Amino acid sequence: MRLISQADEEGHYMRRHNGMAGKPRKGCKDMWNAFMLDGVTPDHEDIPFCPTTAIETPKGLIAFWDLKTIHKREMRAGNVDYHVDAFAHFYGDDQKFDGPREGVWEKPYDALEILRHCDGFITPDFSTNLDFLDPIRRYNTMRMRAFGAWAGQKVPCLNNVRWGWADTYCYDFAGLPSESVYAIGTVASDLRDRNAMQFFECGLREMVRVLRPKTIIVYGSANYECLRSLEGKGIKVVSFDSKTNLSHGKEMPSE
Repeated sequence: MRLISQADEEGHYMRRHNGMAGKPRKGCKDMWNAFMLDGVTPDHEDIPFCPTTAIETPKGLIAFWDLKTIHKREMRAGNVDYHVDAFAHFYGDDQKFDGPREGVWEKPYDALEILRHCDGFITPDFSTNLDFLDPIRRYNTMRMRAFGAWAGQKVPCLNNVRWGWADTYCYDFAGLPSESVYAIGTVASDLRDRNAMQFFECGLREMVRVLRPKTIIVYGSANYECLRSLEGKGIKVVSFDSKTNLSHGKEMPSE
């Protein structure tokens, strides 16, 4: 068995901290999108740092899969310079944007070309469900930041934030700038359930403590006391109705 020398360790450190972590050898297929990490510094949990590159608060939100439909239509019509006055979001079933053939991770350049036609985007909401194994939750958190760090150099980017139990907070908020604008989703969170609300409130408190947000963009209802109370702490909360609520004309739920 080959032992790792000090030179090997130093070389590994330099590759990591110069955005070369996992860079494939010449002739090898880049299966893990290592190119997204070029020039990116990993955080303390090895989560890539994703800066906020958006300057303005979104005027509206549009689902990426709806934007994709618009893109196909405009391309067929020859409207190569069309623009959508909204930020693309990925709050929905993963299969709508993370499929094996057309997903944003599998075809990032195709996704980037679509995102170029809107005001900006919120980093993909790759699922970190509580019933997932911890390596999968970490991997999907890494993918959120890596895609945002890469695409955010071309299109204004806001970071999506997800959290799990308290033992995952160490990486849930890693790779994010402090005192910035962030986005969260409350759709399908079942926040009328007492346990779900307690889980949400604990994570939100930790997010506020660690990141010290200036603004939180909410996709879905923000009509909950834990979110309303943030205004008193100087944190602006901007909410956008989900597509489901808009289509059914539902009122915002309240506690």
